[in-house]
Amino acid sequence: MRKLLEKLVKREESEVEIEDFLNNLHTRTEDPYENADAFVMPIDVAADEDTSKVVEEAKKGNVLLLNIGTLQARNPVRLKGIISRIREGIEEIDGDIARLTEEIVIVTPSRVKILKRK
Repeated sequence: MRKLLEKLVKREESEVEIEDFLNNLHTRTEDPYENADAFVMPIDVAADEDTSKVVEEAKKGNVLLLNIGTLQARNPVRLKGIISRIREGIEEIDGDIARLTEEIVIVTPSRVKILKRK
């Protein structure tokens, strides 16, 4: 056991220094999203333009988590209109939409349905 620990602790010439390793974490050579078929995307809903963005991402097959908290606090009437337009767009592509919490709405693409409580 001691020899194993010594091997693990022993620093070899070819090993990378911890500072170098930590400083280079952001420089990945491969794309971690390359093999993904779809994404779960958080989106802050704050303006009318977000409606088309949400529908387009759902058309691409992505699941969206909409943060509606800020707009709900500032302008609930405007939020209702935006959510209505999102719902219409999502229904056109046979997707689904449901409220998860007071501040989060989930939107799914076609062929992904949300089981809702009755």
